[in-house]
Amino acid sequence: MYILYAFPQIIPQPPDIALSSVFQETNEQKLYKIATELLKTERAYVTRLNLLDQVFCAKLTEEALKGTFPVDVVKNIFSNISSINTFHNQFLLPDLEKRMGEWESTPRLGDILQNLTPFLKMYAEYVKNFDQAMELLKQWTDRSPQFKAIIQDIQSQEVCGSLTLQHHMLEPVQRVPRYEMLLKDYLKKLPQDDPDRRDAEKSLDIIAMAATHSNSAIRKSENLKKLLEIYEMLGEEEDIVNASNEFIKEGHILKLAARNTSAMERYLFLFNNMLLYCVPKFSLGGPKYTVRTRIGIDGMKVLETINEDYPHTFQVSGKERTLELQARQDLNLPHTTPLIHPIEPLMENQLGKRAPRWIRDKEVTMCMKCKEPFNALTRRRHHCRACGYVVCWKCSDNKVALEYDSNKINKVCKDCYSILTGEEKAEGKKKGILEVRGKQTHASFSGSSIMCGFLQHCEKNKPWGKVWCIIPEKEALVLYLYGAPQDVKAQSTIPLLGYSVEDCPRPADPPASFRLSQSKSVHSFVAESEELKQRWLKVIRVAVTGEVPESQMPNDATANATDAQETSSDST
Repeated sequence: MYILYAFPQIIPQPPDIALSSVFQETNEQKLYKIATELLKTERAYVTRLNLLDQVFCAKLTEEALKGTFPVDVVKNIFSNISSINTFHNQFLLPDLEKRMGEWESTPRLGDILQNLTPFLKMYAEYVKNFDQAMELLKQWTDRSPQFKAIIQDIQSQEVCGSLTLQHHMLEPVQRVPRYEMLLKDYLKKLPQDDPDRRDAEKSLDIIAMAATHSNSAIRKSENLKKLLEIYEMLGEEEDIVNASNEFIKEGHILKLAARNTSAMERYLFLFNNMLLYCVPKFSLGGPKYTVRTRIGIDGMKVLETINEDYPHTFQVSGKERTLELQARQDLNLPHTTPLIHPIEPLMENQLGKRAPRWIRDKEVTMCMKCKEPFNALTRRRHHCRACGYVVCWKCSDNKVALEYDSNKINKVCKDCYSILTGEEKAEGKKKGILEVRGKQTHASFSGSSIMCGFLQHCEKNKPWGKVWCIIPEKEALVLYLYGAPQDVKAQSTIPLLGYSVEDCPRPADPPASFRLSQSKSVHSFVAESEELKQRWLKVIRVAVTGEVPESQMPNDATANATDAQETSSDST
């Protein structure tokens, strides 16, 4: 049988207070209100203690005596909760109720609270045992179906107020500091010559010392309370309620898809040792989430990225996965000129052990291995799960187990397959003049370029098209034109030496346009703004004379690109 105590909620009003002026609260009224608050919270607290002692502990002990699980487990979880309950139920609460009944003749609290101080050692024992109690509770909830069923049955009852056992067990940890807060407020309102001041000050000194000793446990309890809330939001499926887990931050985020330009609603929980990447799910009972990926903090790298379609983007790279995310507001990081960060391949000893950063579909127009152009029917885009490159189906027709993905079988490109399996890869065809040379890629051109960016381009009477243009530092007299920022083969090149630069707009020319001409060859370009056009012209006018132009990439952008290249080689 469960024993629950009910207490009357009517507190007598002393006549002098009830008839006092309603326009201004007297000091006596303020003292009485504090005393009323103490009694009210004490009644609620004793109800919680009864729930822990007479319901949870009693029911679990009853089942343990049948041999279902050890009795010592129950004793070690609830520690001395029975003693704490007895003291408050049979001594402190009755004393407070009696005092409030005679408040008109004896308006004081200090003497009653002084009776509490010898029993504070009970709280020290409970607080000291709290971490072990939480660990035991978790272990046996996972280990014993009967243990778990009893707890869930009681938690489903109205008396629990939709709170878990762990939430209720936090109450004794937090109670002593609440006594301290009420007593401090009481002393502020108490006259210096009041007879109760000496007892109240003496009580405060002892209670404050006990509360100080509980500060560490209170911080842990607040963190645990948050862990429990998150645990419930995740459907009680994730193992996060652990004393070693410290909650840091949570919030909504947008995840940028690698295959298209869409941004998907996601939610992050950041802890001292991991990041939970979650997907919201529909729920009538408050926010609920499903964990999609758990990324360890150890070895994690965070890099600001620039995305022309979405502002405030950054990349989180961990061993388990690499994510490109968009914050809902500015990250307050230094502004950089829009550029595409260089994406270098993972080192061979990292392949398969660390999640790569996926090259986005729209950043390439051709297979990054065989250089054949993509199309919607016969040569579609696929991602290598080892290096993150975009490749065609022929170049991704290999499968191998990847360590970062719990050794699951994944599709990889032919080069990664050769490295991961140790098989010799067949010699490919020699690279043409428009293909990348050695390990020098268009992306590293972007990171060490004199000028790079998108321009609209038209040659003679051909249709206009958007191209990614680069004048690299190592080939400062050549303009490379790529179909997309991550393409490994240029569509064409323009050796700038000897070209004429025409900046005089013709009637049919769009704004911010310029032309390069040599003999019968004419290339027309359109920049996104007049300012950007002038920066291109400043570089090209020097290059056509055979001189090496100065870089037009700002120092912060160049440094950012260099850092990004170094980071990408370690983290993508």
